[in-house]
Amino acid sequence: MHDESGRGCLVGAGGLTSFVGRRQEIADVRRNLSASRLVTLTGPGGIGKTRLALVAADRVRKAFRDGTQVIQLASLDDPREVASAFTSALAVLDQSNRSATQQLVDHVRNQQVLLVVDNCEHVLPATAQLLAELLETAPGLRVLATSREPLGIAGELVTVIPPLSVPTADQVHDAASVDHSEAVQLLADRARSVAPDFAVTDANRAAVRHLCERLDGMPLAIELAAIRLRTLSVGQVVERLDHRFDLLTGGSRVARPRQQTLRALIDWSHELCSDDERLLWARMSVFPGGCDLRAVEEVCGYGDLAAERVVDVLDRLVAKSIVIADHSGEQVRYRQLMTVREYGAERLGRLGGLPVLRRRMRDHYLDRARAMVEDWCGPGQHEMLAAMRRDHTNLLAALEWSLATPGERPAGGRLAALLCYHWIVGGSLSEGRRWLDRILSMLDGDTVERGSVLWVAVWATLLQGDREAAAARLAELEHVARVLDDPELSAHAANWRALYHLFSGNLPAAIELYHRAVDGHRALGSTAAVLTAQFQLAMARNFQEPAGNALETCREVLAVSTRHGERWNHAYALWISGLQHWRAGDMPAAKRAATAALEIQRDFTDGVCTALVLELTSWIAMSNGHADNAALLGAAAGAVWHRLGTSVDAFGPHITAESRRMARQVAEALGTERVDEVTRRLAHLTQSEAIELALETAAAAKPSAVPRIARSCPLTDRELEVARLIATGLSNRAIAETLVISTRTVDGHVERILNKLGFASRTQVASWTVSLDESAAPAPAHGAPAR
Repeated sequence: MHDESGRGCLVGAGGLTSFVGRRQEIADVRRNLSASRLVTLTGPGGIGKTRLALVAADRVRKAFRDGTQVIQLASLDDPREVASAFTSALAVLDQSNRSATQQLVDHVRNQQVLLVVDNCEHVLPATAQLLAELLETAPGLRVLATSREPLGIAGELVTVIPPLSVPTADQVHDAASVDHSEAVQLLADRARSVAPDFAVTDANRAAVRHLCERLDGMPLAIELAAIRLRTLSVGQVVERLDHRFDLLTGGSRVARPRQQTLRALIDWSHELCSDDERLLWARMSVFPGGCDLRAVEEVCGYGDLAAERVVDVLDRLVAKSIVIADHSGEQVRYRQLMTVREYGAERLGRLGGLPVLRRRMRDHYLDRARAMVEDWCGPGQHEMLAAMRRDHTNLLAALEWSLATPGERPAGGRLAALLCYHWIVGGSLSEGRRWLDRILSMLDGDTVERGSVLWVAVWATLLQGDREAAAARLAELEHVARVLDDPELSAHAANWRALYHLFSGNLPAAIELYHRAVDGHRALGSTAAVLTAQFQLAMARNFQEPAGNALETCREVLAVSTRHGERWNHAYALWISGLQHWRAGDMPAAKRAATAALEIQRDFTDGVCTALVLELTSWIAMSNGHADNAALLGAAAGAVWHRLGTSVDAFGPHITAESRRMARQVAEALGTERVDEVTRRLAHLTQSEAIELALETAAAAKPSAVPRIARSCPLTDRELEVARLIATGLSNRAIAETLVISTRTVDGHVERILNKLGFASRTQVASWTVSLDESAAPAPAHGAPAR
C-alpha cells in the first residue's frame, strides 16, 4: 500500500518498494523549497503526499547543515499535543518547565534544518500557529508539510499533488504510451511483488488502462487493487469494481471526491477479509502509534478472537497490506496506515466494545510500566527505555482515555507514576511533568495514587530547577504520606525533601533525610530506590566541608549496582566518585571515573548525567593544565545544558560555585574571546556528539590535542561538494547545472562557505579545498564542527 504515514515501508526515503514517477512533482518541490521557507503538499488521502515529501527531502538534505527531520502528526487526537509531538520527534531534551513551544523555538533558533511535517489536516490551526512562530524565529528553518488543505501561513507555497498520469482511451493501441504512464508503471511494479510473472501485455493492456482510469490514478487505490492480482486477472478486478463500487458507477465520477473512491476500495478490501481479519483490523485501530505482537495478542485477543489465534490472523492482514510490519533488527512492530486505521475505528464503533479495548490497552501498558519499575534494578535498562519510547504515543492515548473516562483516573495516575523512568531518564521529562501536573489537577483525595504521582512530580520539578513548585508538591506529598501512614510514600517524601535541601544548599538537612530515605527504601526491599537515594547522599557528602565520605557511599552503590547489572545509578555514582577524586587532586582516578560514566551514557538519554560528567571532564582538563581541552569540554557541556533548557545552577549553589570558579580559570588562561569562539563553534553539538568529543579527548595521545570532531571540516556534504566544483573553475551557474539545483541555491551555498571558512574570495576556497583533499588543510579560523 502507498504509505500515507511515511514510516515503516520506507528505509530512509528510498523505501522497501520502488518510487514510481513523480519526476515533475519532485522538481516542483525542490524549486519551491529554494523559493520559499514553507512548502505544503496538498491533495486527498492516498495521493502519495508523504512518500513524495520524504523522497524530495532526501534529495535536498545535503543542502541543510543540520539535515532533515520528520515529524508525524497522524496519530494525534488532541491539537494541544502538536508541540509535544514536535519536541518528541526532534529529541528536544529540555528539562525546564517552559512550554513545549518555547522549547522548540529555542531548539531550532540557530539550526539550518528541513522539517518534514506530515499529516497536518486534522490539527491544522495548532500546526499552522506553531510553524508560523518557528519560521519567524528561526531564519535557517525550512518546512515541507503535507496536508489535505493549505496551512494558510504568509509566504506558503502550495504544491497540489495530482493523481498519477493515466493513459487515455485514444492511447490504448499505443503500447508505449500505456506502459510508460505512471499509474500503469505503479500497478505493474506492485503486482509483480505478489505475482512475479505479471506483465502488461497486448491481451490485458486495455483492462490495465481501464483499471487505472477507474481508480483515478490514486496510488493507494492502485496498490490495493494490485494485491488482488495475486488471485484475479486484471479483467476480473475491473468487473468487481463495477459490482462493488457503487460510487463509481452512478453519475459523474469526476465530480465526486477522490476520498470516496478510496473509501469504496477499502470497503471492498474489507469485504474480502474473513470475519477474524475484519475483527482484528477493527480492534488494532485502538493503537495510534503501532504496537508489537505481545500488545496485539494481549489487547486484541479475547472473546471471538482468542489470543493464540491472533498471530495467524495478523499474518494474513500483513499479506493483504491492511497491516504493515516494520522490521528493525529483531524488533517487529505492526501498524495501519492512517486511512485504514480510521476505517477500522469506524467499524469498531459499529461493532461496539471500544471501552473494553481502551481499558485492555491501558491495562496492558500499566502492566508493562509496572514490570519496568520492578525490573529496573537489573540489566537491560536502556532496552526497556527504548521500548517505552517506541510506545510513547500509545502511552499518552492510554493516559488520555483514563483521564476522560469516569472511574479510570486512579488507574491513569498509577500508570503515570509507574512511567517515572520513562519521564525522568527516557528523554520526556518536560512532557512527563505536564501530564503529572494535569493528573494531579484531576485526582482528588488523600490516596496512594495521588501520593505516587506527587513524588514523581516532585522529582521532575526539582530537576527542572523549579524549587518553588517542588516545595508545594512536597508539602502535599508529606501530607498524603502522613494521613495514609504509608511507608513507601514516607520514604519518597524523605528522599525528595532531601533532594530539595541539597539543591537549596542545606547539606546537613539533606544528609539527615537521605539516611531516613535509605532506611525506608531498604525496609521495603526497593534496591533501585536505595541506590538512587545513596548516590544523591554521596553528592551531598561530596560538598561537605571538610569533605565527607562520599567515596565510601559511591563504592557501595557501585558494588550493588554491579552485582545487579544496573547501570543508570552506576553512572551517577561514577560521576560523584570522579568529582570526589578531582576535589582530592587525584586526576587520573577522576578521569577514569568520568570516562566510564560517559561510556554508559552512550546507551542512555539522560542529559542531566551527561552534562554533569562533561562539566567534570572540563574541570579535570583545566586542573591538568590543558586549558584548550577544558574550553572544548566546557562548551560541550554548555551545549547539552542548552538543549535541556536548564543549567548547572538548578543543582545547587555548591556545584554552581565550582562550575563558575573553573570557568574563570579557563577564561584567564585562554582569554574570554577565545572561550567565546569555542563556545560558538560547539553550540550545536548533540548529546551524542558531546559524549564522543569527550571520549576522544580522553583517549588522545596528547592530552592537549584538539579531537577530530572539533577540528574536522566545517562544511556540510553539499557545501563541500560545491567547494570542490569551485576548485575545478566552474561558475555558480555551471555548478547549478551539474548538481541539478537552482543558481540561487548555489549562491547561498557559496556565501555560507565563505562565511564558515573566513575567506573573501573563491580563489581562497579553491586553494583550501585542494589542501583539504590532500589531507593537509589547516582548520579554518571560523570553523565549526562537522554535522
